[in-house]
Amino acid sequence: MKKLLAILISAALLLGLAACGAAPENEGEGVSVVATVFAPYDFARELVGELGTVTMLLPPGAEAHSYEPTPKDILEIQSADVFIYVGGESDAWVADVLESVAGDVRAVTLMDCVELLEEETVEGMEGESHEGHDHESEAEYDEHVWTSPRNAALICEKIAAALCDADPAHAAEYEAKLAAYKTELAELDAAFAEIVANGARDTIIFADRFPLLYFARAYGLGYYAAFPGCADDAEPSAATVAFIIDKVKAEGIPVVFHAELANEDMADIVCDETGAVKRQFNACHNVTRSQFSAGVGYLELMWENTEVLKEALE
Repeated sequence: MKKLLAILISAALLLGLAACGAAPENEGEGVSVVATVFAPYDFARELVGELGTVTMLLPPGAEAHSYEPTPKDILEIQSADVFIYVGGESDAWVADVLESVAGDVRAVTLMDCVELLEEETVEGMEGESHEGHDHESEAEYDEHVWTSPRNAALICEKIAAALCDADPAHAAEYEAKLAAYKTELAELDAAFAEIVANGARDTIIFADRFPLLYFARAYGLGYYAAFPGCADDAEPSAATVAFIIDKVKAEGIPVVFHAELANEDMADIVCDETGAVKRQFNACHNVTRSQFSAGVGYLELMWENTEVLKEALE
């Protein structure tokens, strides 16, 4: 990976030199923001509005865990006023890129915005198997920090602060947009809390990786899943599938979840064996190309989640 990054950075620098004399794309268009994945991209889009441009590096429809930067991505970061990334193992490449870029790029690391939760292996879940990692001595933190609306509010505060620093002339407007968006996040938070409080059960099933640790902790939900949220593996063993099937049957679980853009084979098997219905729970790491083109946002996706969660807890 280090060699690949060195090649990409060198290519980006050459492209940048070749483009010398040309005006930057965002010149005269206000503040420029680059985000790696969808959730912070959408937060920034809400806060920036017409005051600048916001770019997402992860292509719509792509799986975030397999993303690798291109020379064009590195140039985007280099020319940005604000760069937003998650942090953690999936963004290990960022440190080298930030060392290489010139200019005054303000970096916002999502995992520095909230209280982190260590990934956990619950009953029936297959553990992670990363080569070269000593899991007994190295804590691994779940990276899906935005899945809790409460965390989303904290993240937006940090993004707004970076925007105010980059573009102080419009600080009052960024603060006003932040206040309005936090009000909407608070309404979403209250809706989730009410659904959980009125639910007949407090456990959800994910026949997939589990990207909702922060969400589950925020609302006191228990869960069973095939893998932790950032697991490399995507194919569960027969024992894991059998455990999930038995758990759904034993507890009469009505809904089996999968995340967006995920392989749904395991969810299909579990539903076929149990009579449960399959539903998508949006983790908001990315959206499809059609959703991206339509301007679908975090709030819309999370409000969809309120409906499927209500069904799952009945």
